[in-house]
Amino acid sequence: MHLKSLLHNEQGSVGLPMRMVVLTIIGLIGFAAIVASISNAPTVPRPMYVVANISSFALPNDSGDTPPLLLSVFDNDDISIPDANVVVWGPSHSAAAGGVTDSGGEVVIQIANISLPVGKQEGHISVKAMADGYLDYTDIYLVKVVKT
Repeated sequence: MHLKSLLHNEQGSVGLPMRMVVLTIIGLIGFAAIVASISNAPTVPRPMYVVANISSFALPNDSGDTPPLLLSVFDNDDISIPDANVVVWGPSHSAAAGGVTDSGGEVVIQIANISLPVGKQEGHISVKAMADGYLDYTDIYLVKVVKT
């Protein structure tokens, strides 16, 4: 008996189609706002790495200049990265030099008057590379320096 009165009572359905249309439009506007914010999100920085043309060199006495270091900067797909800032430090961190990679992702850097840490027979040249859209790369063991 109660079911029959529900089937014949049309008061619950008055305005229902209009409410469904309005809610659908509001939902689509919200969905469009979410999609727009996702497409405008910043990209995730990609990793990169630096390689040198030599792996080690001998340093006469306790100080001197490095040979010219040809440094190449690449991303993980082995594509060279132009316009990357590259900074290198000597083993005792008392001398540094820097440069910007060319269109081929290469830069030649020579550090003047480097020295080994006091009491050490060997050390390492460190490098830090920075480029827009990439994670900063640091390697504290780029090139080995040995006292002769």
